[in-house]
Amino acid sequence: MNIHEFQAKHILRSFGAAVPNGQPATTGDEAAMAFSALKVPKAVVKAQIHAGGRGKAGGVKLVSSPQEAKAFADGLLGKRLVTHQTGPEGRLVRRVYVEEASAVARELYLGMLVDRKAAAVSIIASTEGGMEIEEVAAKTPDRIVTETINPLIGLSPYLSRKIAFKLGLKDKQVNLFATLLSALYRAFIETDASLIEINPLVVTQDNRIVCLDAKMSFDDNGLIRHPDIRELRDPNEEDPGETEAAKYDLSYVHLDGNIGCMVNGAGLAMATMDIVKIYGAEPANFLDVGGGANTEKVAAAFRILLSDSRVKAVLINIFGGIMRCDVLAQGVVEAARQVKLSVPLVVRMEGTNVDKGKQILAESGIKVIAAADMADAARRVTQAIGVGA
Repeated sequence: MNIHEFQAKHILRSFGAAVPNGQPATTGDEAAMAFSALKVPKAVVKAQIHAGGRGKAGGVKLVSSPQEAKAFADGLLGKRLVTHQTGPEGRLVRRVYVEEASAVARELYLGMLVDRKAAAVSIIASTEGGMEIEEVAAKTPDRIVTETINPLIGLSPYLSRKIAFKLGLKDKQVNLFATLLSALYRAFIETDASLIEINPLVVTQDNRIVCLDAKMSFDDNGLIRHPDIRELRDPNEEDPGETEAAKYDLSYVHLDGNIGCMVNGAGLAMATMDIVKIYGAEPANFLDVGGGANTEKVAAAFRILLSDSRVKAVLINIFGGIMRCDVLAQGVVEAARQVKLSVPLVVRMEGTNVDKGKQILAESGIKVIAAADMADAARRVTQAIGVGA
C-alpha cells in the first residue's frame, strides 16, 4: 500500500525524523490559509499524487504569498498531472501540500527497502539527490552506496557513520545524518514498511539534514497490525480493479496487455502469463483466485477481468485441487451472463470434478473455446485476437 507525501512525513515526524512543516489542502482557499499558518516568507505547493516526477511536470511551485499559493493550487486541483510515472492518462490532483521552503545547500538520495536477495533491510544512498535512482544506477553506478542492515544487530552507529562519510558529510552533519537514519529505520520496522524513499534528502545552508520529499510503501500483509495506517489508503490513487479485487480477497495486479488471465495458484498464474508472452501476446493482469474460491468469488474475478476495456480475450487456466472445477464453471457462467460476454473465452481446466465443470460450461450457452493443455490454451487465446501461429 502506498500513501501520499504529506502522510509519509507525518509518520516520519512521529519517529523523530526531520521534515519541514506543512499542511495539506483540498481547495485554493485552504492552500492560502496553510501558507499564512506557516508564518514563513516562502513556501512550496506540491501536488499530492502517487507518482514521482511532479516537479518536472509542473506540479510543484515556490510561492511567496497566500495569494500565490491559492492561485497555483486552484490551477492544479481538479486537473490531471502527467508525469513519467503516471502514463499519458495522468493522475487527477485532489489535494496539495503547502510546506515551508528550505534553503538547500546539497541534495542527496536516501532509500530503505526490503532486500529479498539479502533477506534483510538494505539502505541505498547517493550523492545524486533529486534524480531517479534508476538513472543514477545506469549512468554513474559508482555514486550509489548500498549497505545491508544485519537484522540481529539492527542499525549500528558505525554503519550510519560509514554511509555518511561516503556521502561526503562532515562534522555536525554526520551525527545529524545518523540520528535521522535511526529514526527512519525505526519507522520502517515498526510500521511494517516495504519502502522508504527520501528524494531529495537535503543539507540546508544552516547545516541541517532534512527530508525534503518522502515516499512510503507498506506490506499489505502487515496492515492488520496497523489500522491507523490502513486508514491512510486513498482508493482514488489505486487501480479500480485492484480495489474491487481486495473486497473479495483476490490477488489481482493490473498490467498493460490485452489477455485477461484467471488462474488458481500464484505459480500457475506466473506460468500462464509467461506462456501467453511466449505465444506473442501480453497478459492484462495477474489474477489468482486462490485454492478455496467459491462461486461468488469466481464471478467477481471474472467481472473484474472484463471491466478492463483493454482485455480482448480471456484465458482461464485452472487446476482443480482444493478448488473444484464445477465451482469455477458455475462462477464463470453467472458472471458471463451478468456482463454479457463479448470477447473470446478460452478455458483449460483439469482436476477435481473436471467433467462436471466442462458439462456446466457446455450447457450454459456461452461460447467457450476448450483447450487441452497450457500450450494449447495459449495458442488458442492468441489466435483469437489475431496473434500467433
